[in-house]
Amino acid sequence: MPCCSSGFTRCRVKRPALHSFNHVTDDVNALGIRAVGEQTLVLDACRGRILEFDRDGHGRRCRRDGAGWLPALALLVNAFVWGLSWWPLRQLQAFGLHPLWATVLIFALAVVVITLWRRAAWGQLLRTPALWVLVLAAGTTNATFNWGVTIGDVVRVVLLFYLMPLWAVLLARLLLHEPLTARAGLRVVLALAGAAVVLQPEGGGWPAPHTLAEWLAVVGGFSFALNNVMLRREAHRPEAARALAMFLGGALVAGAVAATLSLQDQVPGLPPPAWAWLAGGLALAVAFLGGNLALQYGAARLPANVTAVIMVSEVLFASVSAALLGAGTLTPTLLLGGALIVGATVLSARG
Repeated sequence: MPCCSSGFTRCRVKRPALHSFNHVTDDVNALGIRAVGEQTLVLDACRGRILEFDRDGHGRRCRRDGAGWLPALALLVNAFVWGLSWWPLRQLQAFGLHPLWATVLIFALAVVVITLWRRAAWGQLLRTPALWVLVLAAGTTNATFNWGVTIGDVVRVVLLFYLMPLWAVLLARLLLHEPLTARAGLRVVLALAGAAVVLQPEGGGWPAPHTLAEWLAVVGGFSFALNNVMLRREAHRPEAARALAMFLGGALVAGAVAATLSLQDQVPGLPPPAWAWLAGGLALAVAFLGGNLALQYGAARLPANVTAVIMVSEVLFASVSAALLGAGTLTPTLLLGGALIVGATVLSARG
């Protein structure tokens, strides 16, 4: 009987090696593996079910993962949270809390929650040097993105941030030794063309970042690509350890940059405690945690290419909300550049 028949069925398959995305036996058509606690989940591409392995490596059962629309909805919730995050960050800045300090507050609260939930994650993080690369990548991603969307044109910042497919091709070749295929080359061309259109000055000149917000977006997109490549490389690590690395990175990197620039009077220092920004920061921390949980739920139940395409909706949420609320502009040139960048992202998902 096939492993993923209706209901729960005992499975007799060999556990794949945790250090790579090796194929499992013919009983399972797996997309990849995700480490969760002391188990490993293999996503079944054909029927959207999950095969569980016990600690001895023997298949335990196949279980249903819920309604097909629910994982997609969860990913949309995550994209909605991040796509509209610029607005509460700007409100916090109006209350005197710089976006870097806001990032510290939000991610420090998340670290506390993860510590209470999975205290063992700290030991796993401290014993794994590779996860500290994830700390740096995730921290840089969140610090630069949150700062950029707070001070710049939201539409331009988000589009430049989504140059990730360009950087992902290069980093995947360097760190994962993936081949440079024709499809990968097309993604690079589309992303570069989109970036050139978005960055083209109105009066002419070289298409390059000209403002702090644009530089933050480009750096954030690169670190986001590094973050995703490291997540793939360290996919066999416990999920709690990876989550701790990402949230801890947000607090540490943003905190280090904020403290350094505050000493140089480049950004305001941490303001005195006030209910306005404390309550706002707590609410945003809850929203980010909820969005992360939604992402984990949806990504674990949908093929990776479907997940990537749905997550591009963040660009739509950010662009439309910014245009409606006066925090961004949608010009024909920007729409053209955005279409090229989004096209590169979708092509990346299909590849």
